[in-house]
Amino acid sequence: MYDDLVGKGLPMWLPNGFIVRRLLSDYIMDKEIALGYKHVLTPCLGNVELYKTSGHWAHYQKDMFPKMDVDNESYVLRPMNCPHHMVMYRSALHSYRELPLKIAEIAADFRFEASGALTGIERTRAFYQNDSHIFCMPTQIGDVFKEVTKLILDVYHDFGFKNYAFRLSLRDPNDTEKYFGNDELWEKSENQLREVLKELGVEYYEAIGEAAFYGPKLDVQVKSAIGHDVTLSTIQLDYQLPERFELTYIDEKGEKARPVVVHRAILGSLDRFIAFLIEETKGAFPTWLAPVQVNLLPVNNDYHLEYANELLAKFKEHGLRVALDDSNDKLGYRMRSSQMKKIPYTLVLGDHERDDRTVTYRRFGVQEQITVSIDEFLKLIDDEIKNKALLNTENK
Repeated sequence: MYDDLVGKGLPMWLPNGFIVRRLLSDYIMDKEIALGYKHVLTPCLGNVELYKTSGHWAHYQKDMFPKMDVDNESYVLRPMNCPHHMVMYRSALHSYRELPLKIAEIAADFRFEASGALTGIERTRAFYQNDSHIFCMPTQIGDVFKEVTKLILDVYHDFGFKNYAFRLSLRDPNDTEKYFGNDELWEKSENQLREVLKELGVEYYEAIGEAAFYGPKLDVQVKSAIGHDVTLSTIQLDYQLPERFELTYIDEKGEKARPVVVHRAILGSLDRFIAFLIEETKGAFPTWLAPVQVNLLPVNNDYHLEYANELLAKFKEHGLRVALDDSNDKLGYRMRSSQMKKIPYTLVLGDHERDDRTVTYRRFGVQEQITVSIDEFLKLIDDEIKNKALLNTENK
């Protein structure tokens, strides 16, 4: 929800929305942990000097909130968290044996979007970003890009995304003032990305002027259900920030060397990702991601409510997100209401179910009702959650 009293472009997430955000955060962090990422937490404020060092103050200030002066220092809400991660890397001595070092965070970022550009939760002024910075040797760039690209494709497979394209976002050579760094580093970075993409056999198109101000990037553009061209994932190659923050590692010869930074976001902004997901699924989330997975409908509260409450407790203990509709409305009305809420499984509980210790379930979008034992139902839904089945109706 939004409220002008809180502020334009500042979303507040209600309970069901928060469940989806938490599940997405856990999902991507589990994948990152399996790949050796180290998760951190950094503040959403930063000293203006931090952004002068990073170059954001000179090249990105118009997209940032105004500075706040406190105790003779100036602070600003961060538009992105790469400067914090640069300082974090710089705080310790690193050996080439540690690289690539992968720092990841689900980070709160803030950007001053014009009022006319604000679009639901697709474009906001406050958002959470699935962000990471990979510090590597120049010889590791190809392997890092391959691993990140494979992770993107793995995630898109889990969500069933098919309508997407890779965009190589390059500097505009006719407007170099909006970027920092020298021509040689830009040409080197852009050519390296082309070589990696060729090696991966990934089809892509080039977009002049779409690079970040510190380096070229590979953006994954998806078409939303209503025709928007949306950037979900991005991989960016950066020689510039390591120079500006004077980052080093000790190489094989025992000498100091400069690392390269690969910026990457897989889900990107969680807010934008959820907006895209809602459009793609029309609100009918797969069972593993649905805020409410099971809805219990006792046929008659006088005779079947006790059994429904027993199942409610059992399913909650099993780890399911379950609701109980014990209103006095007619069963047909409650069934329609459950379908309108797009709850994956609606369970009808009457005399037979109570006496036989069974459940009769109906999947969202399917007319057929099936009766199984409690254990059979739990195995069915467990398998669907574990396998991250794409559609609630896919096994009909």
